[in-house]
Amino acid sequence: MIAIPSPLRLRLDREALVANWRWLAAQGGAAACGAALKADGYGLGAREVMHHLVAAGCRDFFVASWAEAAALMPLVEGVSLSVLHGVGEADMIAAKTLPARPVLGSLEQVARWRAAGEGRPCDVMVDTGMNRLGLRVEEALGGALDGLAIETLLSHLASADEDSAQNGQQLAAFRELKNRIPARRYSLANSAGVCLGADYAFDLTRPGLALYGGTPRPEAAGHIRQVVFPEARVLQVRSVRAGETVGYGATWTAAKDGRVAVANLGYADGYLRCHAGSGAASWQTQRLPLAGRVSMDLVAFDASDAGAIDEGDWLTLDYALAETAERSGLSQYELLTGLGKRWAREWTA
Repeated sequence: MIAIPSPLRLRLDREALVANWRWLAAQGGAAACGAALKADGYGLGAREVMHHLVAAGCRDFFVASWAEAAALMPLVEGVSLSVLHGVGEADMIAAKTLPARPVLGSLEQVARWRAAGEGRPCDVMVDTGMNRLGLRVEEALGGALDGLAIETLLSHLASADEDSAQNGQQLAAFRELKNRIPARRYSLANSAGVCLGADYAFDLTRPGLALYGGTPRPEAAGHIRQVVFPEARVLQVRSVRAGETVGYGATWTAAKDGRVAVANLGYADGYLRCHAGSGAASWQTQRLPLAGRVSMDLVAFDASDAGAIDEGDWLTLDYALAETAERSGLSQYELLTGLGKRWAREWTA
């Protein structure tokens, strides 16, 4: 098959990914630092992310589903993989075959694993305030987990990205669970939870967003490095005269004679219409503001001051996650996971 280059690419910084994991690991003190790989490694490519983090020393990984677990096989020896959505009836063949553990999150899942898990270790999620997945505290303490070989007991913080009283309430509830439910390890903190301090670390932290360049709380600012740099190839550079408009709805008008660079990029690629009015790209050292609306797979940037830019050149989108989230209204998670399959993923360093 002929290799056809994509007009879109994500330049992914391996050194930044590893540096982020090491900083997060240091915040947890003696706790092990894992990594959330769900949604294909937050859009970066789960296999590649796992490879780079294993080389750095990470041994604990988390995916959402058994399909995501299967995509990571075979695992490197010594690596632990947990499936956060637990185990349904349709998952039992995969759960009994793959070297991964279900994170049991309901009485039904616990019963299913007891009946068919053949005594294999599992993880368990207990809800301490999220009201999403997990046994209720009274269910967990009422004998439902007796006799299970629990590798890791988990809970999930609902408001760790805020200075909320709920954080302390969940911490207290999880400490009580730790005192009463035997498990080999205990895990509460996600990326934002890591930033709340070592009290939240327990035995294992499981960051996601911050690994990939997101800033979950102010404490991480200046420590977390950008990992993902989206780049789009210029299809055409065209002249526009003062007073002419660009794009659907004629929402952008040229203030002077100039040029626009049209790129192979749009909302079908996860670069959404909310970027209009605030989005930009750079070429060499020159900033190019977005000109007009975002179309399905075309956008225009004001290249009037961009010197010798030409067809075939590459533009780097302004995509630092915290800043882009603030100006676009999208969450940092959406900015990462929304980048679609048309982007080639290219690791550097």
